[in-house]
Amino acid sequence: MEFRPCIDIHNGKVKQIVGSSLLDQGNRAQENFVSEKDAAYYAKRYQKDGLSGGHIILLNAKESDFYEETKKQALLALKAYPGGMQVGGGITPENADEFLAAGASHVIVTSYVFRDGKINYENLQKMVRAVGCKHLVLDLSCRKREGNYYIVTDRWQKFTEESVTIPLLDKLCSCCDEFLIHAADVEGKAEGIEEELVSILGRWNKIPVTYAGGVGSFEDIKKLYRLGCGRLHVTIGSALDLFGGAMSYEKVLQIVREGN
Repeated sequence: MEFRPCIDIHNGKVKQIVGSSLLDQGNRAQENFVSEKDAAYYAKRYQKDGLSGGHIILLNAKESDFYEETKKQALLALKAYPGGMQVGGGITPENADEFLAAGASHVIVTSYVFRDGKINYENLQKMVRAVGCKHLVLDLSCRKREGNYYIVTDRWQKFTEESVTIPLLDKLCSCCDEFLIHAADVEGKAEGIEEELVSILGRWNKIPVTYAGGVGSFEDIKKLYRLGCGRLHVTIGSALDLFGGAMSYEKVLQIVREGN
């Protein structure tokens, strides 16, 4: 297990939000924390602490009046920590190179690949041709419905027909370098992890998987380690004191580095 940091940007500000509350209409979200510092501040902090593989997420749609400000913050963070972070949010083959050239180690993609409720293999191959598998992270963020974890797109607002299963991971892993999986129903709530989802992911071990969503205590980290068989990397946002939460960022790094 490694700690993978995050920088979530919404309406041009570094924020922590409740994932299930995000709406494109009106650029709205329930906010847990809005930083007075820019994205570059956090990127430099992660660089100083020797953390890599974290993600920067643009939470505004391209059509939003705030998109350009949000993108500007993302580019500042990439410039501050070249090669150290991944970036996602509205990534396509047409704009991926801009973010890679700005310093992203990988681009993160969901909505471009999961179209009309299913995997669009033509679009997936276009992304692979544009950036190569080694620079592509597939975001399989999901929400639970009728007992299954279905992948959600468009900033976690639209359900697809594809659920997170071992066969799906097997099918997609040859096309990307990593998977990023937000448990969107608990994202930003710091009330506990999605244990069933973590157990599914922990049974699989072909490429790196980062789990995000619901971690609110040091006990949650230990539970994630146990249920995930030590194979999953972890992202923590709202619960960290770095973002106004109660969990010590420094202690989280210590616990993860010591192997829980």
